[in-house]
Amino acid sequence: MNVKVAGRAQGAPQPGEEIPELVKHPTTRQLVQYAGAQGDFYEIHYDQAYAQSVALPGVILHGLLKAAFLGQLVTDWLGDRGTLKTFEVSYRGIDVPGRPYRCRGRVTKVEGEQVELEVWGEDPDGHRTTVGSAIVEMRARRAPNAGGAR
Repeated sequence: MNVKVAGRAQGAPQPGEEIPELVKHPTTRQLVQYAGAQGDFYEIHYDQAYAQSVALPGVILHGLLKAAFLGQLVTDWLGDRGTLKTFEVSYRGIDVPGRPYRCRGRVTKVEGEQVELEVWGEDPDGHRTTVGSAIVEMRARRAPNAGGAR
């Protein structure tokens, strides 16, 4: 049975609802693999000595890799219930391999089938190093055929 609550099916996303977090454990090897796949061979992503020579603590994660992690957070939560329509992020800090990168998010607005999300990536100290937003369009839920197949 599909129960309606305030015009939406029960179980539909609600403002304030947290998205199940996704924790990534990036490695320097992964950064090298990502650099090869994406074509971003800037030395700050794989050469420790170079990264330190430009005042970084060591190699750092690619911004687009962090965006991909956050995109995975959204699509893992969404599954086949809908479609990701828009996604954007802004980089606010650096993240390094060997330290967990925690992806989190929450529903900020629900309007019909459209759901707006706030997403962010955190370092192990809880600092938001990447922030962003996404809009997804949920597929309309169909109530089971109470009369059986015809």
